[in-house]
Amino acid sequence: MPKSPRDEIDAQILAELRRNARISLAQLGERVLLSRNAVRQRVERLERDGYIHGYTIKESAGEGTPTVNAVLLVQRHDRMRGSDVIAGLRAIPEVTTCDVVSGELDLVVRIEAPDAARIQQIWHQVSEFPGVRDITTALSLSTVIDRQLPR
Repeated sequence: MPKSPRDEIDAQILAELRRNARISLAQLGERVLLSRNAVRQRVERLERDGYIHGYTIKESAGEGTPTVNAVLLVQRHDRMRGSDVIAGLRAIPEVTTCDVVSGELDLVVRIEAPDAARIQQIWHQVSEFPGVRDITTALSLSTVIDRQLPR
């Protein structure tokens, strides 16, 4: 992936989307002085090039509603044949990221849920996946750095 957007208009589009990811293509076009169709093509290219990757909901139930963040450290029985665990995690909407890691652990799973009770339900659900050997859970007490870097 290139280190920076192709031109100033791409940079403007990304800046506008950071401010409001739900902006309409027509409104976005007005702000960057392009037609809706031209903006749509650029956004699609930015998605293909990896500048726009997925869509994230930061608040669970509305403006100002707090979320509980947790990390599940998962060990699988068989690292090479443990794709069913990842498939199960994909089906849980509160899972925000899942990293395959080296060392004694296999997966680092980040969760954003409305409350600790939901974290416990997810923990129980994941613990019953075939292939899960052990889970360590860490609840986030506070976030001191939150950098959402483009991928």
